Amino acid sequence: MLIDAANLYFRAFYAVPDSVTAPDGRPVNAIRGFLDMAASLIDKRRPTRWVACLDLDWRPAFRVELVPSYKAHRVAPAGGEQVPDLLAPQVPALLDVLAAFGLATAGADGFEADDVMATLAHRDTDDVLVVSGDRDMLALATDRVTVLYTGKGIAKLEEMGPEQVQRKYGVPAEHYADFAVLRGDPSDGLPGVPGVGEKTAAALVSRFGAVEDIVAAAQAGDAGFPAGSAAKIRACIDYLGAAPAAVRGRLDVPLDEIDDTLYAEPRDTAKLAELAVTLGIESPVQRMSAALAAVGV
Repeated sequence: MLIDAANLYFRAFYAVPDSVTAPDGRPVNAIRGFLDMAASLIDKRRPTRWVACLDLDWRPAFRVELVPSYKAHRVAPAGGEQVPDLLAPQVPALLDVLAAFGLATAGADGFEADDVMATLAHRDTDDVLVVSGDRDMLALATDRVTVLYTGKGIAKLEEMGPEQVQRKYGVPAEHYADFAVLRGDPSDGLPGVPGVGEKTAAALVSRFGAVEDIVAAAQAGDAGFPAGSAAKIRACIDYLGAAPAAVRGRLDVPLDEIDDTLYAEPRDTAKLAELAVTLGIESPVQRMSAALAAVGV
């Protein structure tokens, strides 16, 4: 099970009131919510291995160079990502709790969690569950990799394999990124091709495949294109030459060796007990402990 950590702790922060605090008064709503959601996923899905994947660079330079508008709307006035003031201090504390449990985390400088998940899913041979609210992760869906899409919340997960992606979006899962490049995605600052909406994008991907093949076909002539769409493709050659490499998850992230085993007992019992009391998260820690005891080694 590969968890998009930032997606989950942002979701937890907004789902649990910030009136939930530690004994010293600091908010711990994101920590409590994250632990409860993660414990529920472990309890229901019974993975044997687990990694929380981190955004060590939420807006990598290589993506901005390719598509300057990439996530530009999420840049804070002083630079960096817009993160609520009450959430930012909770993240290091959450990572401390995960470490005390012995729950693995993974990240790499210059890469997003998406890239970490894509690399880990690609290089593994076991069945993989990818937990994320980022639709770009749907491109990972195969007979071996299932995306648990969190867009509607953990209680209403959408289980997305290749058949489900094809049925919902009309494109093969391996070409979801090509579909997104054409259609655009405001949440990532991805402009898309003007005049090419979801239906046309799906038709083009279904007919020609990857963006590179769509461009080649448009340059060769208008055969097989919906009316006017070939000209729209030709008008965006520069964007279409750059955007696919920005949208597709990287499969070559340099990652240290990860001990992703789920352990039945905490790796640092004393530290976990201290954090539970200090942060006032005894109940979520107990729920996570129970979930791990049921599946761990």
